[in-house]
Amino acid sequence: MISIGIIGGSGYTGKKIIQFCNTHPFISEYKVYANTSAGKSIIELFPDLDGVISNSRIESIENLSLNHDFYFIALPHGEAIKYVPSLINNGKKVIDLGGDFRLNSKEAYEKWYGIKHSAPNLLNEKIYGLADYYATSYSGYKLVANPGCYPTATLLGLLPFVSGYNDDIVSVSVSAYSGTSGAGKTPKLELMMSEMDGDVSAYNVNKHRHQPEILQALNQLGFYSPFSFTTHLLPAAVGIYATTSVHLNKELSENEIKNYYKSFYNESQFVRLREVPPHLSWVINSNFCDINVSVKDKVVIITSAIDNLIKGAAGQAIQNMNKLMGWDEVLGLKLKGVSDVSVY
Repeated sequence: MISIGIIGGSGYTGKKIIQFCNTHPFISEYKVYANTSAGKSIIELFPDLDGVISNSRIESIENLSLNHDFYFIALPHGEAIKYVPSLINNGKKVIDLGGDFRLNSKEAYEKWYGIKHSAPNLLNEKIYGLADYYATSYSGYKLVANPGCYPTATLLGLLPFVSGYNDDIVSVSVSAYSGTSGAGKTPKLELMMSEMDGDVSAYNVNKHRHQPEILQALNQLGFYSPFSFTTHLLPAAVGIYATTSVHLNKELSENEIKNYYKSFYNESQFVRLREVPPHLSWVINSNFCDINVSVKDKVVIITSAIDNLIKGAAGQAIQNMNKLMGWDEVLGLKLKGVSDVSVY
């Protein structure tokens, strides 16, 4: 049994982490730390959890205790750097759900995030925790960089193809869509329902900071073909949907590719290969990623869908904790029963 410190537990992702920690069989206690919400009770922030979790008080980050065994950090970019070095130096295990440790290069981080990285030594001491990618070993690591939501959906769909057919790729184009919760809880006029209803728009075109994160993983497999990544905002609260178009230099067999994907994800309990393009509603409130692969002539279309707050954040963080601790990775994430999906 372990004790958990949740740093930044007042946002959408923090709420999900609290819920997972509350039901995880190997977590004996958890404490939430925050800035502006310090002093409030958890139920004040999340009234729907009344009767579900204990109504403990949120502590100030200034009073962060080093007595916990494991820490989740759900803070804005640039904030985790302030706490991770001390935690690691004190022998703690940490999962950062922000972007401070996802990129391997200090220069790349500072270019894309516009923030000076004060702990560049840890960039080489972390593991990039794409939890369903089984080429990754967690042995000996204390720091996990939890992938972004767009990279999770995109990479889980694309990595198998790049792994098996990289030499056949001419170019890759990703068109991805997100619900508004991906922008956090801070009120923004353009994210109000009255503004979003019935509308879809592209944003951060050619400058989304998740692009170098995706390319970093693809480059490690030898992918250096032309690549584009365009994000869009959906009139929905939750979810990520990615459509990836891969142009080839020759025709490939759809059955062969689908069998390769089945083999690639044979060990994964959270990737579901679909015979048709997935619906976003199939994965909401779950830690699953649903993927479909379609092949025609010299074009492969890969569609993937996840819940951005769970598979793209808190759920994958719990999965990463389970793997880092050597536990069954489904602990706290699945309800055994007819539906066999996550519940909150």
